[in-house]
Amino acid sequence: MLEYRVGIGYDLHRTQAGRPLVLGNITIPHAFGLIGHSDADVVIHALIDAITGAAGLPDVGQLFPNSDPQYHGIDSARLLEHTMVELKKTRWTINNVDVVIIAQSPKISPHKPAMQRRVSELLQVAAELVNIKGKTNETVDATGREQAIACHCVALLKREA
Repeated sequence: MLEYRVGIGYDLHRTQAGRPLVLGNITIPHAFGLIGHSDADVVIHALIDAITGAAGLPDVGQLFPNSDPQYHGIDSARLLEHTMVELKKTRWTINNVDVVIIAQSPKISPHKPAMQRRVSELLQVAAELVNIKGKTNETVDATGREQAIACHCVALLKREA
């Protein structure tokens, strides 16, 4: 008998000119990047929250508090790698993840294959188990005015009983 659990993750960071834009652990050439204590990768942060939520683990802010100087400027892939180590201790495994990036710009489509490959490597799953979509906010609110980029993620975990 298989058991399943679902987790939902969300993250949003404000934009700033001159910073690198990192989404899904891929650096995307763009006029602005995201402001954050780490590299501000909203995709990886939302993924961590979705995974930890489904597994019953502490969330990204509890595991990697922005008040801790060791996480200042850290590559969020390191945070996800640590999360995967903690996930293995629970005996839950990734079934699949679904990611929605909300950004007026840049267009996400050209970068989806690279993000999908990189995220699947970090999650240690086949690339077809990682779905990434880009949406705009039709110029509405902070994301639509390019003042922020947000990400929603769902993770389905499985465990054989």
